[in-house]
Amino acid sequence: MWTCVRWWRGRGGLSLRSCVLLLVIPPLLMVLQLLFVGLPGAARVWMGSEEPDGGVAFSIISIEPERHSRQRRIQTRSPGAEEEEEKEETGVYEDENETDSRQVEPKALEVQLWAEGEPSFAAELNRLITYITRPQLNCSKVLSPGQAQAAHPPAVSAHWLLCAEDWLLPAGSCVAYSFSMDGGDADFLKTVSELGCEVHCFDPSNSNASGGHLGNSLASNRGDSGGVVIQHKMWLEWRAPRKHGNKARGNLGGVSQMLAAIMEALGHHTVHFLYADMLSGEWRVFQNWIEAGTLQSIHHLVATVHLQWAGFEVGGTDEEVLRYWFSVLRGLQASGLKLVHSSPGKGHGVLKRAAANARSSYTLSWVNTRH
Repeated sequence: MWTCVRWWRGRGGLSLRSCVLLLVIPPLLMVLQLLFVGLPGAARVWMGSEEPDGGVAFSIISIEPERHSRQRRIQTRSPGAEEEEEKEETGVYEDENETDSRQVEPKALEVQLWAEGEPSFAAELNRLITYITRPQLNCSKVLSPGQAQAAHPPAVSAHWLLCAEDWLLPAGSCVAYSFSMDGGDADFLKTVSELGCEVHCFDPSNSNASGGHLGNSLASNRGDSGGVVIQHKMWLEWRAPRKHGNKARGNLGGVSQMLAAIMEALGHHTVHFLYADMLSGEWRVFQNWIEAGTLQSIHHLVATVHLQWAGFEVGGTDEEVLRYWFSVLRGLQASGLKLVHSSPGKGHGVLKRAAANARSSYTLSWVNTRH
């Protein structure tokens, strides 16, 4: 203040009022800045303007830390744009959120609830048998055992059936796998051979087949139709093998391998037709296929399920085993497989118990409707 007075006296031409204004204006500007900008935690000033579509767009001036940037972006959009903003934040849009059916993420098997809310052998068995004896897809055209021409479903129940709807059959070349040790796959091999498929037969008890190596030195026999059936002395595994260093393509180095490893060694991305009678090993193999996402690569599946005992590496009470079996079957369905045919086997024993309303085994035919 005294500086201003001295300066005023020396100049002689500047009024005292002008000097006072020079002293008051800077603090006034600072107060106005605080009112419009605000301090951390203070109320913010909203400035609204009407948009052409009738909505109101809001903008905010703030000096809050960066961690609140997402809140500010949400508050600055016009009403009704919240959904679009959320998609932009996550990088997901409706068309991108529709996962391709062939891109199946690995997932754990979902264990189903008890049929009646608590353990009950009768209730669990009834639910299981009802599920595997009711087809989920009716096919107007099928391929019967030993036949390669599509026809109407036979009047007499067949051992298995392949759904032959045009949209479910391969348009070009096809690949077929068979896992069997009792020769029960003869009709299956004949059918897929006549379809012109590349056929691979896996049997660890076959001394004429190649073992461990899936390269050019494969043993092969010609089927009844003249098609080549390539034989392998190998079986299905549900556990990941121990790593013993890198192996060349086609050399698995073991008599039991997971299906994904076999397909990779043979250079196959898809198995159009797969037959499997794994003699009570099917439950753990199915679980592996569900959890690893392997089922996306299988189009038609014919498999025999055995109910005489729990199966390899399956434990628990009888009620828990039945619930586990049902959970596996539901997992197959959740992966895209639809049951098209069920054929009962011999015997009436389930988990070493007599069961008049059930058989000891069933041969089930599925088709993957997601490929």
